[in-house]
Order: sequence, then C-alpha cells, then structure tokens
Amino acid sequence: MANKKNKNRFYFNKDFLGSPEGRSVRILSEYYGPLEKIKKNKINDTIVFFGSARIKSEKEAKKILSNLNDSSSDQVRKRAQKDVEMSKYYEDARKLAKKLTTWSKELDNKKSRYIITSGGGSGIMEAANKGAKEANGISVGLTISLPFEATSNEYISKGLDLKFHYFFMRKFWFIYLAKALVVWPGGFGTLDEVMELLTLIQTEKIKKKLPIVLYGSDFWNNVINWNYLVECGTISESDLDLFHISDDVNDSYDYIVKYLEEYKLAGPNF
Repeated sequence: MANKKNKNRFYFNKDFLGSPEGRSVRILSEYYGPLEKIKKNKINDTIVFFGSARIKSEKEAKKILSNLNDSSSDQVRKRAQKDVEMSKYYEDARKLAKKLTTWSKELDNKKSRYIITSGGGSGIMEAANKGAKEANGISVGLTISLPFEATSNEYISKGLDLKFHYFFMRKFWFIYLAKALVVWPGGFGTLDEVMELLTLIQTEKIKKKLPIVLYGSDFWNNVINWNYLVECGTISESDLDLFHISDDVNDSYDYIVKYLEEYKLAGPNF
C-alpha cells in the first residue's frame, strides 16, 4: 500500500504505469498476476473452450423469437430463427464442459487437472463456465475489456476471473496450460485464435501433443474449405490430422479423454 513516504515512487504513479514507457511493466503484470492466481488455486493444466460471445442459450433465443410481433421485419425474424438454431452450440458447450469437469474431478491428483477455461464473456464462454459450475467444479475466465461486450460472466469461479488488456498475453495463458481445446463456431476472434494455434502446432513452436476439437461440421466446413487448402498446396494433407471435427458431445468427450489418458500429459510446455 502507498503511504506518505513512498507514494511518489514510480510503481505507484498511474501516469507512468499508463504511459508508453510503462508498457513493459504492464505486460509483465499480465504474466505474473495470472501466475499468482493459478499457483494459489493449484491449477496444473486446462481444457480451453473458444467460441462466439454472441451465441445465445436455447431459452434466451426462443424467448426473443416468441416475443417478435407482426411488425418485426423478415430480417429480424430470420436472425432470431438462426439464433435458435445456433443455440444448440451453447447447450452442447455447457454439457461438454460439465462432462469433462466431472471426469477431471475423479482423477487422483493433488493439483487441479484439466480445468475448464474460457474467454470469460458471454455466449460459448458463458456456457463453458456454466457447465463446469453445474459439475461443482472450478473454472477460469480470461476476460478482456472490449467496447461491445460485457467483461465477465457470472459462472467463473471466485478469484479466477483473470482480466487482461493485451490480447497476446491472454492468448499466452490460453495455450500455456492447455492440454486440450474445443473450438466452437465464432467470429473473427475465434478464427484468429484457432488459426494461430494451428500455426504454432504446425510449425512446432508448440511441441506438446494437443487434442483439438472443431465443434460443428456444418459451420467449419462452410467457413473454411480445408480440402481446397490442401488442393492448392498451401497446407499439407497431414495438417488435417491436427484437429478433429465433431458434432456430438459424447464423441468430443471420448476423443479428448482418450487422448489425455493415452499420453498422460503433465505440466505446461511449449
């Protein structure tokens, strides 16, 4: 705490800390701050859920659709109908997070293993944290301040809402402790995250074996033409083995758990 004797020190000077000259201090704070929280909660590793903040729960999406009236435009009605269709991903994310948390709690470990971690916001991120909470487990939210999204959902465990300013430091913590990832339908942010992840694995900057599930074949095969990338020679056919496309909670669960049990992944590593 600052007092009269040391309040003029640079580490209490908000103008300095917020300045370009203080940037390296801010970056280090987003490494050591989360590290302290992770050690305090004895979190050994994580399972990360990426996905859109805009996907609604089934209950919310159906409520919005039912509240439309005759004056609602066709565009608004189509959007609401599509939201109901997309809500299946929210519900499946919640179910998968709950199932994986239940499994991880049964492991005989002194440290918390395979903790569900999300971006901490709404949509798929909320569903992930909610599913973990329904299984009476802990979960992490790596939140970031954005002008058009709420910062945190209510299901993140107490003390594990880790707030970031820098996207690249947030990405670091997503991947550093991750032992599996599930990528749900999403927008620019989700696409950015999964493409950087696949690049790091392809180029062996990440050396650990990492099961990756792309959930929702209709979405992923429409958004990205994987086979065309192979045809054009911009990726190798073997690169398609870096991930597993799934449409089923049980299939995704079996793929991840089998992988983790086979390789007995332990400890953060690049």
